[in-house]
Amino acid sequence: MVRIAEQLGADLSVPFEQLPAKVQNAIFYGIKERGKRTEGIIDLLNHYYDQESLATDDLSQFMVTKPCAACRGARLRPESLAVKVADRSIAEMVSWPINDALKFFADLKLGSREELIAGRIIREIRDRLEFLDAVGLNYLSLDRTANTLSGGESQRIRLATQIGSKLRGVLYVLDEPSIGLHHKDNARLLATLEELRNLGNTVVVVEHDEETIRRADYVIDLGPGAGTEGGNLVASGSPETVAQTEASLTGHYLSGRQEIPVPHKRRLANGKAVVVRGAAEHNLQNIDVSFPVGLMTVVTGVSGSGKSTLVNEILYKALAHNIYRALDEPGAHKAIEGLEFIDKVIEIDQSPIGRTPRSNPATYTGVFTPIRELYAMLPESRARGYKAGRFSFNVKGGRCEACQGDGLRKIEMSFLPNVYVSCEVCRGKRYNSETLAIQFKGLSIADLLNSTVADALNVLVSIPQIHSKLQTLVDAGLGYIGLGQPATTLSGGEAQRIKLAKELSRRATGKTLYILDEPTTGLHFDDVKKLLDVLCRLTDLGNTVIIIEHHLDVIKTADWVIDLGPDGGVHGGRVMAAGTPEQVARSKKSYTGQALAQILSKPSSPALTLDQD
Repeated sequence: MVRIAEQLGADLSVPFEQLPAKVQNAIFYGIKERGKRTEGIIDLLNHYYDQESLATDDLSQFMVTKPCAACRGARLRPESLAVKVADRSIAEMVSWPINDALKFFADLKLGSREELIAGRIIREIRDRLEFLDAVGLNYLSLDRTANTLSGGESQRIRLATQIGSKLRGVLYVLDEPSIGLHHKDNARLLATLEELRNLGNTVVVVEHDEETIRRADYVIDLGPGAGTEGGNLVASGSPETVAQTEASLTGHYLSGRQEIPVPHKRRLANGKAVVVRGAAEHNLQNIDVSFPVGLMTVVTGVSGSGKSTLVNEILYKALAHNIYRALDEPGAHKAIEGLEFIDKVIEIDQSPIGRTPRSNPATYTGVFTPIRELYAMLPESRARGYKAGRFSFNVKGGRCEACQGDGLRKIEMSFLPNVYVSCEVCRGKRYNSETLAIQFKGLSIADLLNSTVADALNVLVSIPQIHSKLQTLVDAGLGYIGLGQPATTLSGGEAQRIKLAKELSRRATGKTLYILDEPTTGLHFDDVKKLLDVLCRLTDLGNTVIIIEHHLDVIKTADWVIDLGPDGGVHGGRVMAAGTPEQVARSKKSYTGQALAQILSKPSSPALTLDQD
């Protein structure tokens, strides 16, 4: 930059936006003078990116992917695109959703010579498309990039290849295959798994979905609780056997002895709403959608109906752009109304609360600072001159210097992955012996961090600042996790509830909008109940909560439901129903409404009567 400024005689102390356009362009793209080229910022970043160094991930957040100007996203040269089958190029075919491609190949008529050449190929294509259709992926286009697929979609694609292989005597292990699946598609997935079993294979599924558990041949239930309270075989046998086992929490929900109830009274709309006008990104059909302010709204619809596009790509990005001046451009829409009702927008996803073992629930929720201050106030600490920094494992002084406060030692294995072993000096405690000598109620700071949140709450019950934050973690059903448990060992559901607990412990402004995308992923019935309690508390504080979800227990608990559909891909993107769960349940054209009607008509879950239109 300095060299370019010297060559062009520019003053770099001037704000960038006040520099002449020629200088701005030269700083970004470089300059060539007297046969010698000086590289610009973009050239430098491209060098970093091409080296695939650690900088690649850091730089990717500043980049936007756009279709290639030459091929318009087709990826092939004109010569390749000139080859056509039934007047369709290969780029056209792979841009279709699977159900359209299946129809095309089913209707394709071949002459006798063409049948000889391509008959077997066409049959193979049809078979594979039918397998993808059978596992509920008919809305995906064939050229969809792998990094845009959800975990559940990727897993079902691999499942489709296994059905096609027709192998026998194989043990298949599936981890939550129902993730991201609407109630309508779940039955097809279960039929696929039963087909695998009927071929002579063993299918082991790790799952929380009630329908999957009920259709299993054999159920193994672990518990009775989570974390240190779990790890025991509570029940095993047929679903009916597990349902009758008193010690099984899963059994309680299967038998109806415990349930997530329909709320006796729903919050009513106050007339305020954030309205998205003319949403037309991806498959959205130029729709207007109203999100009531101060309510818990659930956006539902079959997989691929446009839920994430509407909420994440348009609503969230538009609000972030307006409130925080975020750089991400929102998806295609005409306007957003009601921005004055929101002063903060927060997306609470299942990404880790930290990427290193140094991050933990104590540091993330902010409770670690008052804990360190507590230990620094103890008489023995004051006698030794210890300050709060002494009890941090991130700075020199009180930490173990052999492992630099990690508690682990990394052993380089050259051509093999690195191995982590417990530090032989501090034995994983992270602190040196002088720091560990300071104790509160017989516990050193390492002992306190190694205890569960529930145990720590009992120890620190008399300190309001710490107690309130730990109490919100317990209320979120996280009393079993370790206070100092490394963030890298927490599941996505646990990380998400820690974020929710942190939000609950903040001072409420009442104008915050929270967005959650399928928060029940990986959660048991009882965890879903606790999650809903937390979300209801957030909403009761006057905030607006928007959830993308397929879980019927979450949908029936909502104040407002927006159902997109009717199907996925190009056959979706329309508002099928909007209103209270009872109103949506009366909609005959909504798949979600049909499933809701069954849930709300159960005797144990009486539908509400509301004094509203």
